[in-house]
Amino acid sequence: MLKDITIGQYFPIESVIHRLDPRFKIIMTLIFIIMLFTGDSFICMGISAVYTLIAVILSRIKFKMFVKSIKPLMPFLIITAVMNLFFVSDGDIYFHWKFIKITSDGINVSFLMIIRIILLIIGSSLLTYTTSPITLTDAVERLLSPLKRFKFPVHELAMMMSIALRFIPTLIEETDKIISAQKARGAEIDTGSLTDRAKNMVSILIPLFISAFRRADELATAMECRCYNGGEGRTRLRQLKSSPRDYIAFSVTILFFVSVIILNIFI
Repeated sequence: MLKDITIGQYFPIESVIHRLDPRFKIIMTLIFIIMLFTGDSFICMGISAVYTLIAVILSRIKFKMFVKSIKPLMPFLIITAVMNLFFVSDGDIYFHWKFIKITSDGINVSFLMIIRIILLIIGSSLLTYTTSPITLTDAVERLLSPLKRFKFPVHELAMMMSIALRFIPTLIEETDKIISAQKARGAEIDTGSLTDRAKNMVSILIPLFISAFRRADELATAMECRCYNGGEGRTRLRQLKSSPRDYIAFSVTILFFVSVIILNIFI
């Protein structure tokens, strides 16, 4: 299960999406998220799905990578669908037994919620899959640069985001190693009651926290040895420059967004 978590990974593939300016990709991702939560019909979700499919095809990333990002969240999706199915009581009644009632609106809301969450996972994963952590940090810092006038620590915030994204795969790999080591020592991680499993997690969490703090200390020492002093006077190897393809992609995103808004109003 841990190997299926792909959050924070970057796949260096030559594609149209990879070559887009990361600033535009961040803005388009935010617009896409707003588009998902604005649409309240299957037609709107269909338009969002078409937009997502086009982006996935242009990224040239294997679709199984997106499936891997969805698999760990399947229990959450099922619980969300069941809650919407049983707690939405409007519409035609299809099944009614005591306090359990399944209606047409409940089924529609459940399917819409599942589609919305899946598209949200794919769209947000696409941003990290096609953008390196360093480039993503520079883009966030450039987008938030107006806040520097208000003494907001923009560079520090972007650096923390970059470090967090960078160490997610590392911590997942470390967790997998700890679990394998504890199983080799006879620990029963996957067996027993729910209470026993929760107690056995202590033998995983404590070494994981120690490892995380050790890595953080090593990183801080390395940054101090390299005379890191924040963003002041810092230069960049790659300068962010927009191109016509960025404006074309942004225009297409706006077109899909406006279409969802119009359909949501008139349908």
